[in-house]
Amino acid sequence: MALAVSESEQDSSPHSPHPFSQLTPDFLLDALQSVGIRGDGRLLALNSYENRVWQVGVEDGETLIAKFYRPERWTEAQLLEEHAFAQALVEDDVPVVAPLALRSAGMNALTQIHSEDSSVSTFEFSSESLSTLHWYQDFHFAVFPRKGGRAPELDRTGVLERMGYFLGRLHTTGAQLCFTHRPTLSIEEFGREPLRFLLAGECIPFELKPSWQAIAEQAIQAVEECFARVGPVSGFRIHGDCHPGNVLWTEAGPHFVDLDDARNGPAIQDIWMLLSGSREEQQIQLEEIMRGYRAFRRFDTRELSLIEPLRTLRLLHYSAWIARRWDDPAFPMNFPWFGTTRYWQDRILELREQVAAMQEPALHLQD
Repeated sequence: MALAVSESEQDSSPHSPHPFSQLTPDFLLDALQSVGIRGDGRLLALNSYENRVWQVGVEDGETLIAKFYRPERWTEAQLLEEHAFAQALVEDDVPVVAPLALRSAGMNALTQIHSEDSSVSTFEFSSESLSTLHWYQDFHFAVFPRKGGRAPELDRTGVLERMGYFLGRLHTTGAQLCFTHRPTLSIEEFGREPLRFLLAGECIPFELKPSWQAIAEQAIQAVEECFARVGPVSGFRIHGDCHPGNVLWTEAGPHFVDLDDARNGPAIQDIWMLLSGSREEQQIQLEEIMRGYRAFRRFDTRELSLIEPLRTLRLLHYSAWIARRWDDPAFPMNFPWFGTTRYWQDRILELREQVAAMQEPALHLQD
């Protein structure tokens, strides 16, 4: 049997108190047994830092994917909204990997209900015994079908256009309803709060903290000015973390995975993460994406001015995310450079470049 967790995570001594240390192979198999899945002992840990995800061999069945959510990150209602969004996408034939509905012995099933106001969703307890979300000894978890595929080769002819087409379909479904329990993308959550958190900690070298604080505050001010110039934009259910690593590509096209960061936000948040390289390269990439996207859905071109502000917020949030998770043994192991002088020197330079980028004209599209 392949071990599904590292030795450091299996250590349940007082020196490794992180909750994920409980996720031993026996624990995983027992949790799956609680929803009627008999694992055959083949467990393969998949790449995931925020949660823990395994490929699970099943007795007399197809291989499945088990996802154990990080405790206290999302509420039960927020997780169920994610699952409801995935199911809505499946029903609209948008290629996404949605959780399986299984008999859950560990928690009451909750059912999404819709009020007369179609922009609001709530949940109520149901007598149905099937659920996509399960509870076992302090952990919420879900089980997904295993889908093959590879990372999309975005430089191949036609790939970005097809990505845009499917994103247009995803957003058409997303715009039918807003999350009520999950948050809305905001400057406070992705900019100001990470700034406060990092300044209050000790991960930034003392001699670099004044320089980093000055450029971070300047960057957030520039972000605020950009958002103010653009004005209000439509927000709805989006993927939230639509980078190429969260897309699996087959000859039939893409299918989206990992809606863990789904929230309300502007359409451009799911588009800009597919752009890379020089400004000229990004301009070409954007036009290719939009050929597919606008064939299916209208796009508000004002949102193009939010690309660099959103990129800036993601950079700030990313550093704070690593700092918050440092008690998780997986983080020091996989991010050993975090907290070094070189790391924070690079972040200062990066933010200076972003401040300059936010002063440049936005990418553009023909109306």
